[in-house]
Amino acid sequence: MSDNTTQATVVSAADVAAAAERFAGVIPPSELQRNERLSQRYGLDVRLKREDLNAVRSYKGRGAYNLISGLPAEQRKRGVVCASAGNHGQGVAFACASLGVTARVYLPRTTPRQKRDRVARLGGRDVQIVVEGETYDEAAAAARAYAEVSGTTLIPAFDDPRTIAGQGTVVKEVIEQLGHPPDAIVVPVGGGGLLAGTLTWLRESNPGVTVIGAEPHGAASMALALAEGRPTPLAEVDPFVDGAAVRKVGQHTYAVAADRRPRLVAVPEGQICVEMLDLYQSDGIISEPAGALASAALGLDLGLPEGATVVCILSGGNNDVSRYAEIVERALVFEGRKHYFLVEFPQEPGALRRFLDDVLGADDDITLFEYVKRNNRETGPALVGIELGAPENLEPMLKRMDSAPHRIEKVSPDSPLFTFLV
Repeated sequence: MSDNTTQATVVSAADVAAAAERFAGVIPPSELQRNERLSQRYGLDVRLKREDLNAVRSYKGRGAYNLISGLPAEQRKRGVVCASAGNHGQGVAFACASLGVTARVYLPRTTPRQKRDRVARLGGRDVQIVVEGETYDEAAAAARAYAEVSGTTLIPAFDDPRTIAGQGTVVKEVIEQLGHPPDAIVVPVGGGGLLAGTLTWLRESNPGVTVIGAEPHGAASMALALAEGRPTPLAEVDPFVDGAAVRKVGQHTYAVAADRRPRLVAVPEGQICVEMLDLYQSDGIISEPAGALASAALGLDLGLPEGATVVCILSGGNNDVSRYAEIVERALVFEGRKHYFLVEFPQEPGALRRFLDDVLGADDDITLFEYVKRNNRETGPALVGIELGAPENLEPMLKRMDSAPHRIEKVSPDSPLFTFLV
């Protein structure tokens, strides 16, 4: 028996069923809803598992409650500690407030203010928040160090059999609510707890279900682990999808994934933003970036048969409203509707007016205009942001730019300057 198989069998379907019984009456089943927009767009029968609607607004309360409620009385008396990008901290806060256990929650500085406030609100006097490190992994290191010196129990965000079992109750509910197994289930993947729980339940009950793990393009840590044959840290992590921006997956979660080998896809952050806006504007659903991962993955070529029943786990709705400006910007860039240029205007009157008349199309608009050299506006270049009425307007505009008297340089998305704009 391989090491992967040995570790993978640490968690069983029986553990998932026991977790469901443990928090029955505390965490009610989340809704499973058919989504007409996605079903029609992709020719599928798409259902959304609405984990954003529960008290924690994510699935993280399941694993946290399952682990903490099963601790011996002495450990619960000493309290617990955890690290979180936000949602796990809320799950721990909810569980501790429900069980009367004190907790110390470490959050990285990148955690949105909304998530910090929710941790405090859910935990009340039982929870102390500590902001530490720039990434989840740095916060996790601080939490482990505190656990060692304080004697409190560390509550892993994903890499513990009890956490995995709790997260597995999501797919258990899906099959009960559908009345039959779906053809496929798309699972958002960060550290791999939800993916491992899903694979654990389906391995014994419905092994024929296709499991697709959706990772952020800028944080595809499970794909790297499976390619390397062990959990391996990513060299760089894009923190935008904060709920799934994990540098290195866990040993237990990797073992389950290595044993079952789900299909993994990397979803571009811009595509996630487009889906977040569609969820909000078309469906009235407020999703965080990680929550939109699964449904955004439908925009990739998943090779699913027409009419297949596909469940996408909408894993969380803890989104800070102040982030929507960035979300809109990233979505426009991804769709090819937002572009930036450095424009050097000739030293003559009316140069800006001619640029507007000669270069912009009828449906295009300038959304940013800023002189690079503020002390010499007559001769210095300007940074110009243009939003197109449609992506196909770009080529005609570029041709008009070639004929214009201005010196114009397109700012490439690969340019360091672009990172200051988006």
